[in-house]
Amino acid sequence: QEQLEESGGGFVQPGGSLTLSCTGSRSLFSFYTLYWYRQLPGKGRDLLGLITEDGVTNYDASVKGRFTSSRDNAKNMVFLQLRTLTPEDTAVSYCNAHPWWGPGTQVTVSS
Repeated sequence: QEQLEESGGGFVQPGGSLTLSCTGSRSLFSFYTLYWYRQLPGKGRDLLGLITEDGVTNYDASVKGRFTSSRDNAKNMVFLQLRTLTPEDTAVSYCNAHPWWGPGTQVTVSS
């Protein structure tokens, strides 16, 4: 069984930033594209972006320029930097490597 786990969520004030991380097995981080999703309150999961096994990234237009993904395959870790956060960014963030999901980490943006 493959498992993923996110961390780094928490409380941040508007305009602030934080970095999420996702970790899993060596196989996942060596050979799989990782996807970042978020679920806004009362909504479904939206794809934010992806990072391939060799570090090529792509982002949804809604967050491009504010969110940046990177990875360190030697450490079995993927990161998502969140910048210039607004209350509308409050959501549960997930990493995914189809068909596997992490349990999510809560990001709350509030004064």
